[in-house]
Amino acid sequence: MAARYDIAIIGAGLGGLTAGAILARAGRKVLVVERGNSVGGAASSYKVGDLFVEGSLHATSDPHDPGDPKHDPLKRAGVLDIVRWVAAGNLYEVRGGPLASPFVLPDNFDAARQALVQRFPEARDGLATLLGEMEQITGTARSDATLSQTLDRVFGDNEAVKAALAANLSYYHDDPATLWWPFFAMAQGSYLRSGARYIHGGSQRLSSALARAIRTAGGDVVLRRTASAITLDAHGCVTGLTHTAKDGGDPQTVAAARVIGNAAPETLAALLPADGGDRLRAAYADCAPSISLFALTLGLARPPRDFGVTAYSTQLLPDWMTRLADYAAATTLMAQEPGARMPPLAVVDYAAIDSGVPAPPYVLSVVGPDALANWHNADPDAYRARRARWQTALVAYLDRHYPGLAGAVVASSFNTAVSMRGYLGAPHGAVYGFAPTPPRPDAPRPDRSPTTVIPGLYLASAYAGFGGYSGAIAAAGHCADMILAAG
Repeated sequence: MAARYDIAIIGAGLGGLTAGAILARAGRKVLVVERGNSVGGAASSYKVGDLFVEGSLHATSDPHDPGDPKHDPLKRAGVLDIVRWVAAGNLYEVRGGPLASPFVLPDNFDAARQALVQRFPEARDGLATLLGEMEQITGTARSDATLSQTLDRVFGDNEAVKAALAANLSYYHDDPATLWWPFFAMAQGSYLRSGARYIHGGSQRLSSALARAIRTAGGDVVLRRTASAITLDAHGCVTGLTHTAKDGGDPQTVAAARVIGNAAPETLAALLPADGGDRLRAAYADCAPSISLFALTLGLARPPRDFGVTAYSTQLLPDWMTRLADYAAATTLMAQEPGARMPPLAVVDYAAIDSGVPAPPYVLSVVGPDALANWHNADPDAYRARRARWQTALVAYLDRHYPGLAGAVVASSFNTAVSMRGYLGAPHGAVYGFAPTPPRPDAPRPDRSPTTVIPGLYLASAYAGFGGYSGAIAAAGHCADMILAAG
């Protein structure tokens, strides 16, 4: 007889784990099935030799703020105070691009307003307008404006102030002309409202705490098992889940009236009977995938500050980027051989704060926009060779900004959009779920829902909200609420 659960969850990423912990603590019998060797998905930390690699986290907004979208779900999951949330100091320092000299953006509204007005006094009125909008905007906003349209409306051709406000664009999207303004305002505003935080010791600690919460509440988290089929009854309603060993053997089917997917709808569709899969794909046919990223992790023999890295988070904009709109051209750079144009980079020095990241080697994380199409049709040898050339070029570029850094590199790990697709199981290498573009005019609401067209099948991931830690965790809380309300 098949084992019976109230809820079966596909994938042990932040969304699946958070929903599972809330539901298990509410008395539901929960099973989480994870294909990997550990829980966490993108929210993972691991070692490559002596090098500590952070899977995704540079900073998130402070979940202790009651207004933060992570606050309630993590509190109900029982983990809000299990991990330590370390202040990052400022949101970021931005260098290059249209800025003649570095600018530091603090991570609270009052200090940010003061710093911006001091640096850009000619934009005082526009800054008051824009920051005021960011403070007031909510998830019910119906505006279809993009980030570019909003910044152009407020600041005209003042590209320096635009870059100062949105230098961390790749944390959300790759093109200000298609990034939905209310989403950016809410996401960036959450940092300015509550402050930027890093999980002491790495994001794996949060994922592991959520898995423990599920098990403590009587649920099961099984690793190295692959979901192979979502079973439906004659009415098209979910009845259970089949999972196998990683080699496809040892199939096991569990009965469950509800299945939660911590995965892309495209991935879940392949697990459904043909008709159900077609219906699920059709429901998301107009939703474009988010961007992908490359992530270069460097281990240095000495702290990055010895080479002139002056902030925890630095947004390094290339000289060719004279307008914020130029950011859109960066995503396709890795389709070519490295040349004079380098992409915009997010550079994070974990030694700059009390991060809990082990050192030496001292970890420097370097992230930029990428796309799976950049590596299309490259055979394995050609892929590895071009990836190596890009790594060499990126390190040399960093050395020009921070002299001596290249000679201090003692370890490295370089992941591209291809790596992201394999590691996350994300179609297109998408790291943020669906792209945060303006909603269609016929959309019932600007947020996305955990419910799907398949009765009993839910989403708890960035695909049910908007990307990043806050989006995935908030979607998980919403998903758990819907299931609990249904009885």
